[in-house]
Amino acid sequence: MSVTFRTIGGPTTVVEVGGRRLLVDPTFDEPRDYEMGGGRTLTKTQGPALSAAEIGPLDAVLLSHDQHADNLDESGRALLAGVPVTYTTPLGAERLGGNAVGLAPWEEATLGQLTIIAVPAQHGPEGTEHLVGPVIGFVLVRPGEPTTYISGDNASLDVVREIAARFEAIDVALLFAGAARTPLIDGDLTLGATAAAEAARILGEPEVVVVHCDSWAHFSDPCPNVAPAFAAAGLSAILHRPAHGEPVTLP
Repeated sequence: MSVTFRTIGGPTTVVEVGGRRLLVDPTFDEPRDYEMGGGRTLTKTQGPALSAAEIGPLDAVLLSHDQHADNLDESGRALLAGVPVTYTTPLGAERLGGNAVGLAPWEEATLGQLTIIAVPAQHGPEGTEHLVGPVIGFVLVRPGEPTTYISGDNASLDVVREIAARFEAIDVALLFAGAARTPLIDGDLTLGATAAAEAARILGEPEVVVVHCDSWAHFSDPCPNVAPAFAAAGLSAILHRPAHGEPVTLP
């Protein structure tokens, strides 16, 4: 009757729910630069709290998208070969091959009694998908267990409203934040701290863990800003910020 998160750094999180162990957006490289073309560089500033080998057996990977190194790096790609299945975007599944299964928004897959529903995510301002590529989030549903939303790299509160309207309740949310920025686009690529608090309100004030606001240099609204933003919104009681590598069980 609970879900357990173990954050690793950046977006990477082990999720245990309904007897299944899932890994969100594998990134296990040590700090380094990634050339993105056009003179752009992604810089990783902090290594993972646990190595890929220390994660243990997994039932599946939930990969919001494969095209950016801060969501799937070289060590993360190596890990995919040893996992039974990787759920990601249809285009990502084409590129990855192997065990990858593509899910468009609102498509479903099942792992035993656990239903994995792909949900929309908008990785930047309206009209920038041709620059950033497709992204999905996930909702995990199992009878008797908390309904769990994993946002992926989403910058749109309208998308959050659409997801909230589709489900009777969201009990737990893993929200990507950080207000990621790139010179290629005028605007945030992910929610900032204040927007993450508003997303929590839209979702009905579930228990919230905020990730993907540290370990990389391109965040304009990093993790230390999250707790004050939730406090300003009167939502401190629902926010959980466990140390990387330490489990938190919700609700």
